[in-house]
Amino acid sequence: MSGLELFAAALGVIAVWLTVKQNPWCWPIGLVMVLLYSWIFFEVKLYSDMLLQGVYAVLQIYGWWQWTRAGALHEGRQVTSLTPHEISTGLAYGAVGSVVLGALMAHWTDAAQPWLDAALTGFSLVAQWWMAQKRLQCWALWFVVDVIFVGLFVYKGLYLTAGLYALFTVIAIQGWRDWRADPALRT
Repeated sequence: MSGLELFAAALGVIAVWLTVKQNPWCWPIGLVMVLLYSWIFFEVKLYSDMLLQGVYAVLQIYGWWQWTRAGALHEGRQVTSLTPHEISTGLAYGAVGSVVLGALMAHWTDAAQPWLDAALTGFSLVAQWWMAQKRLQCWALWFVVDVIFVGLFVYKGLYLTAGLYALFTVIAIQGWRDWRADPALRT
């Protein structure tokens, strides 16, 4: 565990908690966190996760805009629910992305866990996209992904990050509850 990992983990807790509370400051704080984690993952050869952090950086900016400027009156997005078709489509994109990225990582890099890392990356991107659009189901997908990430990070000796993702799992449950109870929730 490094000081950098500790700082990035602390920012992660703050960012995800602010997301649950629908506070748009979650996005710039999250941006700093993902930039730090891109370096951490590079050091431990989790290249899919490193690339994921780069995409997250772009999605942090997109989410910040969606939450603060989107909508007819530029008041930001409201919490909405995905249709079954949207859920299926999103999960299909995650699966295809996982297979493509896993194959690339398995054949072209010395990635530590190319297939698992790629799968977590593919589905994390779907969850992050849904989160940026304030879709309730992002929390259910985050719960599943975070549980698996905990195991991966323990295996790689990133114990603080594993603890962070365990906390993210608990926060995902709270996010689901809070967003589902949001009076503005539209289905």
